[in-house]
Amino acid sequence: MDRSLWAVLGGTFTLRFSTGLTGTMLAVYLAKLPEHGGPVIEPTTLAYLHSTFYISELVLSPLFGVLSDRFGHHRMMLVGPVFGAIAVILTGLTTNLFVLGGTRILEGASTAASVPSILGYIALVTAGNELLRGQAAARFEGATLAGIGVGLIVAPLLFAALGPIAFFLNAGVYAISFLIYRYGVEDRQGAERAERKAAGAGLKTVERRKMTLDRYVTLLRSSHVWLLAPTWIAVNASIGLWFSQAIFQFSRRSLRFPDQILMRGFSAVEISLGAVAIGVVFGAGLLYWGNRFKTYRRTTIILFGILGGAVMAVGGFVVNHAEGLPIVLPVLAAIATAAGLFVLAGATPAALGLLADMSEAFPTDRGAIMGLYSVFLGLGQIVGSLIGGYAAEWRGIDGLLIGTVAVLAIALLPLSRLRQQEHQLELEYPELAPEARPAAGHHA
Repeated sequence: MDRSLWAVLGGTFTLRFSTGLTGTMLAVYLAKLPEHGGPVIEPTTLAYLHSTFYISELVLSPLFGVLSDRFGHHRMMLVGPVFGAIAVILTGLTTNLFVLGGTRILEGASTAASVPSILGYIALVTAGNELLRGQAAARFEGATLAGIGVGLIVAPLLFAALGPIAFFLNAGVYAISFLIYRYGVEDRQGAERAERKAAGAGLKTVERRKMTLDRYVTLLRSSHVWLLAPTWIAVNASIGLWFSQAIFQFSRRSLRFPDQILMRGFSAVEISLGAVAIGVVFGAGLLYWGNRFKTYRRTTIILFGILGGAVMAVGGFVVNHAEGLPIVLPVLAAIATAAGLFVLAGATPAALGLLADMSEAFPTDRGAIMGLYSVFLGLGQIVGSLIGGYAAEWRGIDGLLIGTVAVLAIALLPLSRLRQQEHQLELEYPELAPEARPAAGHHA
């Protein structure tokens, strides 16, 4: 990979670090909001606030994807960090729930502006290079999840040390992302923009907008665009269950569920150490499965990921009720949980690889296509956040584990159809088929 692609991945890490830092600090902030002069927050309120971020991302991503194609992926990358910096500064200044909801909208707009432009750039740079695309997709997911993971680890400690002032410090991290994109990434669409400008010369503004809208409607009508939507939304919902509730639930002692050992109130250090362990396992899974694109079909890796998530949930249930059990059982359950998480990690780069493959049919609209990544992610996170809120209120950590299994079961239902359409995509673009990939060995 060249310098620009590495810079894109580095900026992705710092940007997602800021996002993870804000989201996690906000969860801790809300759990202790009465200490700062605010109201008591229930799990369902947290779920609605968490969902606001993803609603904003979902609604705005298609728009920013189209703008990315029109004005350039590199230019649009610069917008996201600006929105994010404004959002975190406002978050540190208020305990008002209405204003905090507004900051989540701004934070969602930051991601909506960044992700389609970043993924559009990656799809552009890796066009025609299957090996590079697999590596870039896995490393993008790795940078994304590593950034969020490091944010999860640092946030409880940082907030414990600085309180709401930590949100202002996060604005500086957004500034670092801006500088990386501005000076580290090469603009590779100058000629393409000139062609678009020439093609639109003489057209009125309304006509140019109609041409852009018509092109986007054509993208949405393509069967390949919705290739992985149902399964990908469900997988993201299973992850959203935990992103929205885990830190909140682990941070406070619950008197309603005394039999659940994961709900006895962990310290900031304990939560951070747990997040480190989770991040290491998930990151190792990303690297492993990202390098298996030449061996397994995307849908095979997604299937493995769904099954791994189910194993993780069952193991977590045993760990949550380990009190009084022979020590060997919770140890084995913890190993199963880690193994399931390792396998689940593969589903994310596999889905991203499928979406990048689809963009081959629309080479001048990669930003719009890749913007659908955020749409699917946003829908999944919204559904997961809402399910997580009610599940946690119903049965605490047990509720989250049960919700995870239920959502993953739904993800299995459309997978056979997804695999059929993957074969169809390979027939239209033979270079995407496993047998065309320069790797020896069995293809599943």
